[in-house]
Amino acid sequence: MTESTATHPTTPTPDGDATAGGRPSALFVCVHNAGRSQMAAGFLRHLSGGAVEVRSAGSMPADQINPVAVEAMLEVGIDIRAESPKVLTTEAVQASDAVITMGCGDVCPVFPGKRYEDWALADPAGQGIDSVRPIRDEIRGRVLDLLAQLGVEPVGATTT
Repeated sequence: MTESTATHPTTPTPDGDATAGGRPSALFVCVHNAGRSQMAAGFLRHLSGGAVEVRSAGSMPADQINPVAVEAMLEVGIDIRAESPKVLTTEAVQASDAVITMGCGDVCPVFPGKRYEDWALADPAGQGIDSVRPIRDEIRGRVLDLLAQLGVEPVGATTT
């Protein structure tokens, strides 16, 4: 999942940290890593244009990504079908500058010097597309805010 960083200059996060590759990094964590965290990771990959290293994981990963979340993201031109739920590891947290939790509770390890945010978002599990679209759109807005905090100019952010 690690991308080459040779073409990216060192980009510090607001607190002065950056990943070894020189890009800021973010980890999105939810329980199943099948909906919210996958949509957030998809938006961050797309809107950062590769300027941010993106990870996602779950405390109890599902067998597959929520198909309605996949459908909702395809509607806005982002394909997350190739992704799969991954288990949350201490290493993923340690390797990330920003850790964004979405309902994983106390299972997310906390390390000094890391930036943590908890995004209170509805869970798309078991929801139809009409219920998932507003969740998707809220995630997009929060990802745009995160990019601004990281000092990264969004790519193609004018289209929804």
